Amino acid sequence: MRDLVIRGGTVVTMDPTRRVVTGDLMVADGTIAAIGSDEFTARGPSLDATGCLVIPGLIQSHIHMCQTLMRGRADDLDLLGWLRQRIWPYEGALDEAATRASAELACAELLLGGTTAILDMATVRHTDAIFAAAQQSGLRATIGKAMMDAGAEVPASLREDSQASIDESLALVARWHGASGDRLRYAWAPRFVLSCSEGLLRDTVAEARRTGTRIHTHASEQQAEIEVVRRERGMDNVSYLDHLGMTGADVGLAHCVWLSEAERAILARSHTHVLHCPSSNLKLGSGIADVPDLLARGISVSIGADGAPCNNNLDAWQELRLAALLPKHRAGVTALPAQQAFELATLGGARALGLEDRIGSLEIGKRADIVVVDVERAHVAPAESPYSQLVYACRASDVRHVVVDGQIVVRDHKLETLEVPRVVAAARAHARRIANTL
Repeated sequence: MRDLVIRGGTVVTMDPTRRVVTGDLMVADGTIAAIGSDEFTARGPSLDATGCLVIPGLIQSHIHMCQTLMRGRADDLDLLGWLRQRIWPYEGALDEAATRASAELACAELLLGGTTAILDMATVRHTDAIFAAAQQSGLRATIGKAMMDAGAEVPASLREDSQASIDESLALVARWHGASGDRLRYAWAPRFVLSCSEGLLRDTVAEARRTGTRIHTHASEQQAEIEVVRRERGMDNVSYLDHLGMTGADVGLAHCVWLSEAERAILARSHTHVLHCPSSNLKLGSGIADVPDLLARGISVSIGADGAPCNNNLDAWQELRLAALLPKHRAGVTALPAQQAFELATLGGARALGLEDRIGSLEIGKRADIVVVDVERAHVAPAESPYSQLVYACRASDVRHVVVDGQIVVRDHKLETLEVPRVVAAARAHARRIANTL
């Protein structure tokens, strides 16, 4: 692997001292080799970062790449209606080609907007197609097939046999966990309590721990969901998952909008990660997670866009801005200041993926997941604080270059790993075809 030098930028390291350094950044063999000098020479390419901030790649800890073809076709519904009327029928109609097209479109949007790593929940079938799209695009992705073996409202097209769900997940672990130089990893993804039997949830915990892989599920997103969980399982959502062993430092719970005091204590005690999706929670009318309280309790919080049908984009910058703004109406204007908010999108995401020793900050020896952001545009300049620029002013369109694992995937706003016109055309064609079957 050739060296790479990113020249002339201001490096926002997010290292333990939160250094902001003016100068070059050098990459060697896919890792960060030096920061801050202007005398680096490289055997390979260089990227111009003049007038730019050089930042850790943004990390989104809750994404559904399989849903991208449904963008704009599931508006103005609450969670359970959205699932039952739109999303589950759509996912049940997906074939391998449409799943691949959906994932490629998602990868293109994510990378062009500066997201370099994700935690993704696929649908029940065709998870290999999601992995293949991430592999080709250069995205760093931890992916798991959705697991669904129960629930009166789950359609036959998605309902699985419990053991078959476990067996397929184990086969995916064998094929993909650690692939592409460990850029691709697996996380078990039981969809949520209402679509999974207790036996499947218990078996998932056992197999994930046995294989050393992570667990990714939804919890406590909306009050109607929680009421059904309480009625069917006799406990609150997070309390029930904890009862089954599905909490801990290897577990990420998406949303966690409605939590009891006891459940907040469980999350803190168990070091479970909360995957915060502010746009999705607003659009589905779910509510607003109490992020300042969670952080004050020492709970790890990260951000994600969720899926295109409940957002309707995969833009980490919008999630970052909303995550910083929403708490201020309730907790005061000093709640979640810009630097702390930026941590959710970088180090917080790295923790949720179990990769904080590899990504999330720009430090010597860490993998080179790097984004170069133009901050000389009219809507960003001037500003004294780089964190203020990044959190409150920057947009996905400001991303100039993106590097993942030392490889240039976006150069001068152009994606180098996928042909975007082809990807968009394929997505449109498959979206129309799938829509005609619903």
